Amino acid sequence: MAKKSSIEKNKHRQELVAKFAAKRAALKVVTKDQSASMEDRFRAQLALAELPRNGSKVRIRNRCEVTGRPRAYYRKLKMSRIALRDLGNNGQIPGIVKSSW
Repeated sequence: MAKKSSIEKNKHRQELVAKFAAKRAALKVVTKDQSASMEDRFRAQLALAELPRNGSKVRIRNRCEVTGRPRAYYRKLKMSRIALRDLGNNGQIPGIVKSSW
């Protein structure tokens, strides 16, 4: 079996989050509902623990769409600072110009 790249792993996590979002949200509502019985809340907590870990939204990492780099990520542009600099210097990003000092 070939080793998955971190970009592929992240895409797989995004698919799992989309797949289990409704079920996870419903179970969380039950676990936080103080009017529900303790047994129902506990059962919902166990069902939540049975869901795959990668189905949780906090497991998704912001990655550059050009290089896959996870650090120095600009959310607005969906790319890292290095890719932004390379593409900006080549004039491939509209509105960004190189400044000199």
